Amino acid sequence: MEHKAPFLDRLSLPVVVAPMFLISNPESVIACCTKGIVGTFPALNQRTSEGFEAWLLQIKKALADFEAETGKKAAPYGVNLIVHPTNPRLEADLKLCIKHRVPLIITSLGAVSQLVDAVHSYGGLVFHDIIKKRHAEKAAEAGVDGLILVTSGAGGHAGTQNPLSLLGEVRSFFKKTILLAGCISSGRDIASALQMGADLAYMGTRFINTEENLAPPAYRQMIIDAGASDIVYTAAISGVHANFLAQSLQAAGVTAEDLKKDTKIDFGKELDTEAKAWKTIWSAGQGVATIRDTLPVASLVDRLREEFLEALKEQAARLERYN
Repeated sequence: MEHKAPFLDRLSLPVVVAPMFLISNPESVIACCTKGIVGTFPALNQRTSEGFEAWLLQIKKALADFEAETGKKAAPYGVNLIVHPTNPRLEADLKLCIKHRVPLIITSLGAVSQLVDAVHSYGGLVFHDIIKKRHAEKAAEAGVDGLILVTSGAGGHAGTQNPLSLLGEVRSFFKKTILLAGCISSGRDIASALQMGADLAYMGTRFINTEENLAPPAYRQMIIDAGASDIVYTAAISGVHANFLAQSLQAAGVTAEDLKKDTKIDFGKELDTEAKAWKTIWSAGQGVATIRDTLPVASLVDRLREEFLEALKEQAARLERYN
């Protein structure tokens, strides 16, 4: 029996915008949710738990005001929690998520059944990102409500597996919500993700180039100028393999030898010195190949929806041809 996320039917597009380190902020989340797609942010984008709670309050108020003024229900928002022993903020931030009944929790680097149970206690959902079948199986055992398949070419902490093979493996045993991440930059890409068997598209890099977030203008311009061959996959920055813009690595003085070094994962460190590195070493996925502008979130969602519906119409025409 399938158990899909209950909010799927009220989205304007089947899209979750990924929580992006040092980029996502309340303004970007609010812009996404009021436009009918799921907006998210990492708890660690605020340097303290007190600041994190202030952001939660800001988002909740804005979405409540939107619903009161328009009579429309906004899409749910989500928070990313790093479930790793080196994250000193996990317990405090989780308590705040429970206190404020955050609708969606996205977990990374660890699926823990106790956390899932805590979120389920108030009716929240937990989606977990994975890069291989073994991680998916462990997360399913922990009781998560959705799996985010971070495949080859995705921005941030990404995997190397082809999306077709990973989707096929996960769909064989996981009957809840499946999200696909990796080079999804257009409405046609969103339609393709659904055609492949995903329930939602998980988009990050395309939404770096929107006006409401914290990305510096030079970062957005580098994405516009980049091609797929400009993306470098390395674990040298945070200890976890991720994709970065080659030009930003070069500008920061990172050499080819540096990229071969092993770095210990330490999210306590990431709260200070690591965060400074990520401010100038910029992550992106191979989807940069088709990104050529920066738009307000609302304008981008309108474009994506138009492209998405056109792709669905083309698929319907093919059905008539081959049926």
